[in-house]
Amino acid sequence: MGAPVVATAWDAESGAIGFALGDGHLAVANAKWTGGPRVEPKPGGGVSVIEAQQPAPQPVRAVCHQGSCLSLSADAGGGFLTGGDDGRVVHVPRMGAPAVLAHVTDTWVNALASCARTGTRAFASGRHVHRMAEGVVQSIDLPAPATALAFSPDGEYLAIAHSGGATLWATDRASRLLAWSGYHRTLAWSPDSRYLVSGMQENALHGWRVADGGDIEMGGYPGQPLSLSFAHDGRYLATSGGTRPVCWGFDPPNGADAPVECGIASKTPVTCVACHPQQSLIAAGYFNGAVLLCQPGSSEGLFIKGSGGGAVNALTWSGNGSRLALGTQDGLLGWLNLPESLFRSSRTQRPTKEAIQ
Repeated sequence: MGAPVVATAWDAESGAIGFALGDGHLAVANAKWTGGPRVEPKPGGGVSVIEAQQPAPQPVRAVCHQGSCLSLSADAGGGFLTGGDDGRVVHVPRMGAPAVLAHVTDTWVNALASCARTGTRAFASGRHVHRMAEGVVQSIDLPAPATALAFSPDGEYLAIAHSGGATLWATDRASRLLAWSGYHRTLAWSPDSRYLVSGMQENALHGWRVADGGDIEMGGYPGQPLSLSFAHDGRYLATSGGTRPVCWGFDPPNGADAPVECGIASKTPVTCVACHPQQSLIAAGYFNGAVLLCQPGSSEGLFIKGSGGGAVNALTWSGNGSRLALGTQDGLLGWLNLPESLFRSSRTQRPTKEAIQ
């Protein structure tokens, strides 16, 4: 695409994928590939892959920002939200032209979030975070500039990462600080909304039990774990930060337990991870551009993309797990169709506790 892919997101209803680009554009691709490759079962077992009969649909560019896209989120109401270094929040609808929802001066919009449960939107600009719902805008000031936003799965909280910890902003209560020294750069919620984990610049993770603010320390990384993804059932947390995906057991969490690496050993670091939304499967992207599928506790893996194209900046599964979108630093974007018949394990198979400890 001629510009780095900053982030990816799926529009759940339309099947479109959004790719935020470093040149201020949003590239939108239709993943419903008419005449694309398909899988057919063989009579004696296994599958055959039938080649595409039609070329893949080309992404369509939408101009969103005068500088660079810095953040991307699927919008709860449909389409996509982008934030840029021009201080604008832009909504790109499923049909029609992009529209500016907010514009702040003299600062960037470097983090965005949208809550599927409540329809609330949020964006961060420096030390200020703004929440938009039903035409009402609320704002709070932070002790340090915000670096990441994430709504809890139950819609009760907006989590905000910043230096010195994370702030929880409840829908109907005042915000509260979860303090921990260091620079917190990314966030992940457990599926049951009980735990919040941040990836830190200090080559470590930190977790909190939301009910009482109890701390969970997770360290020992050779690099910064800036990509975090919980398993669909919440039993483990997969992260970047090493030369293989790193998995921490969360059944229950215990920072004293050593994590387990999975997948194939590499000389290049993992830059991005994404857990499958229905199966015990992890997609991992590497600094050299390769993308691997692996399971927690296993030293095996399946490469679905070889090296090249720059570091993998983004990996995102579609809601049903049948497609995986990817984007790289050198501007390569793509998606893979992965129908259920390609997977050996059943949707209901769960990893053993021993496999993730």
